[in-house]
Amino acid sequence: MLTTLSAGRLAQSVLAVPPLCRNPDYTLNLTENRKLIKHIESGGVTTLLYGGNANFYHLPLSEYDAVLSLLADAAAKDTLVIPSAGPAFGTLLDQAKILRSHRFPTVMILPQQGITTPEGVEAGVRRFADAAGLPALLYIKHDGHIEPEHAGRLARDKVISGIKYATVRENPAKDDYLKKLLDHVDRSIIISGIGEQPAITHMKDFRLAGFTSGCVCIAPRASVAMLDLIRRDDWKAADQIRRIFKPLEDLRNAINPIRVLHEAVRLAGIADTGPLTPLLSNLPESQHAPVREAARALLKVNEEQGHR
Repeated sequence: MLTTLSAGRLAQSVLAVPPLCRNPDYTLNLTENRKLIKHIESGGVTTLLYGGNANFYHLPLSEYDAVLSLLADAAAKDTLVIPSAGPAFGTLLDQAKILRSHRFPTVMILPQQGITTPEGVEAGVRRFADAAGLPALLYIKHDGHIEPEHAGRLARDKVISGIKYATVRENPAKDDYLKKLLDHVDRSIIISGIGEQPAITHMKDFRLAGFTSGCVCIAPRASVAMLDLIRRDDWKAADQIRRIFKPLEDLRNAINPIRVLHEAVRLAGIADTGPLTPLLSNLPESQHAPVREAARALLKVNEEQGHR
């Protein structure tokens, strides 16, 4: 696992956001997590971001140290691993103590919805970063969480390493908040955080530095190829790849992003993700067929690209 974070490192790779594999009794499954990580890395992805898809929201504090150790041990030496912390402030402070015994160069703070103020979020991010002894990756997922001027102060003071911007808009090209955010924060540290579908708009119109993806866990080569085409301003070819991801992304949006990806990785035969921990639950078998079809089609594209 990479233990330093150089300038521009967040933009060097698609940020894969994988599920966390568990045994039937909910314990961590080291073998299957390794299998999934190696599959992602084999496609050229060198950044793993463990957050919502890994259900870090409901991770027991008693398990946090073991999860961090598993991820650090399973990743390749040049892979950047970014775990998450929070979302509750008390949880952040307790996790900060555990993070000090590890060597992660940054950690994403999960966004707490409701029971917050922008000023409170800024103060909380500062206190967490100080307690953990490392910069935080700020996750903006909805309006009202934190205002651009607060994020700007955090960036200027080096309290944050970057921003995952994932607020869903009906039209991603029309985003007044993002425009204002770019007035306060250097775009080189802002990552599009909603997968391949809005990534082209975010990187073409707003010139964000990169993008995160869940479906990259199934087709890493395709997602890496899309990022490369975007960097070369080959927007037409990049959009052709984006469309390949759309069937599975549509299912994620229609049902549930976390639950569908968790099942898709298993149904594609990449790794046995096992049960989702409560308060989430796995998809019922009646919903497996379309997910299996979309996931295997995406995996086939990945395999075809590996033979080119």
